[in-house]
Amino acid sequence: MEDLSAFILAGGKSTRMGTDKAFVLLDGRTLLSRMLDIARQLTSNVHIIGDPAKLAPFAPTVEDIFPGRGPLGGIHAALRSSRTDLNLILAVDVPFVSLALLDHIISRATSSNANATVARAAGGLQPLCAVYRRSFLDAAESALRAGHYKIDTLFAPTSTQVIEEAELEASGFSPRIFRNLNTPEELAEAHE
Repeated sequence: MEDLSAFILAGGKSTRMGTDKAFVLLDGRTLLSRMLDIARQLTSNVHIIGDPAKLAPFAPTVEDIFPGRGPLGGIHAALRSSRTDLNLILAVDVPFVSLALLDHIISRATSSNANATVARAAGGLQPLCAVYRRSFLDAAESALRAGHYKIDTLFAPTSTQVIEEAELEASGFSPRIFRNLNTPEELAEAHE
């Protein structure tokens, strides 16, 4: 889909994991390669948000304009650099998302004028596996300039389409598909 860009957020500190999550192995592949492969099945416009010194060999990279501000800083950098209206944002540490799930989210985003299309699953919104229109950029930048870094708080004031967990389950998607890997223990569980 050429009117879609995909951005893999891989600029986190990985403090709890103890090593850069982008290069952690799961079933013989790095988390980064897994996410790049799935994103490339959706669009040829795939970028990584993070340190070019480490990540440029794998895909075009974009650095945070507001470094150290967490995932919202990455979303802001992605939308600022994007040339498409629709932008799939994926955290590097959600290796269980499927192509079918992403197709579902993108389809819902395409059929809506909402600034963000985000799923609610596993007890909360899933903003790091979501589609954002470039129009979300203004809200992200205003929040960052004001020192507010929680993504979820931006959904209420802006036009947001929420895909409820019941819809996901009815479409065959388990809420566990959104689980991320933050610790060595979670990684060990994923290997089981």
